[in-house]
Amino acid sequence: MIEIQSRQNAALRHLARLGRERKYRRSTGEMLCEGGKMLYEAISSGAQVKTLLVRAGRENQLPSGLLERAEQMGAALYTAPDALFRLASEVETPQDVIFSCRQPVWTAEALDGKKQVLLLDGLQDPGNLGTILRTAEAFALGAVVLCEGCADPFSPKVVRSTMGAVFRLPCVALPLLEAMERLRRNGLPVYATALHEDSVPLGDVPLGRAAVIIGSEGRGVSQDALALSDQRVIIPMAGRAESLNAGVAAAIVIYEMTK
Repeated sequence: MIEIQSRQNAALRHLARLGRERKYRRSTGEMLCEGGKMLYEAISSGAQVKTLLVRAGRENQLPSGLLERAEQMGAALYTAPDALFRLASEVETPQDVIFSCRQPVWTAEALDGKKQVLLLDGLQDPGNLGTILRTAEAFALGAVVLCEGCADPFSPKVVRSTMGAVFRLPCVALPLLEAMERLRRNGLPVYATALHEDSVPLGDVPLGRAAVIIGSEGRGVSQDALALSDQRVIIPMAGRAESLNAGVAAAIVIYEMTK
């Protein structure tokens, strides 16, 4: 394990840039992860861990065998004192291990054969996106599609919120029109969640083979998506609130699709 002694260390700067720069994440094809639980999830899911940094003095606090397994898989191992270690993370109180790994690559072909798919239309909040991916993986949804305007699924906040689902759930970035054409070729009707006079309750449409669109936090499903959808649906609510948080709405939709 190499000890980092300078803030100019290349590995330290690499990790810091992964956490702060979306363009850099795209150019390297890597993402930043944090914590022993995420390291276990990454290794267990077969993710390729590249650079691993441990807070000095905490090497023995990690679950047994994790560092050895990461090294066997080709990871470069580093340690750094607290003051330098913190530079690699964008959170105020980072956990004791920070690492980079290859981003999973999901192409449009990952949608073929899937019976239930969620499309996200302009969903920009990283916390909501991470929650949705975690929920979709927990209920074994077929896939999630990120259409135009969505948050970066490999930003540190999204990755943390997924609790490991980011390594396993097919998450495909596709333009809305291309995604809907592919889903229809696969025989899936596409429903859009929207408060509209012709909307029907979510439970009144067949969801065993279907795709459902969830819109952005501010404006909901875009007009383009509404125009392309087969039917508008609503989540019936007895209270006075007009809408739900996008992550909560998606969780209800996912439950209804997979129950």
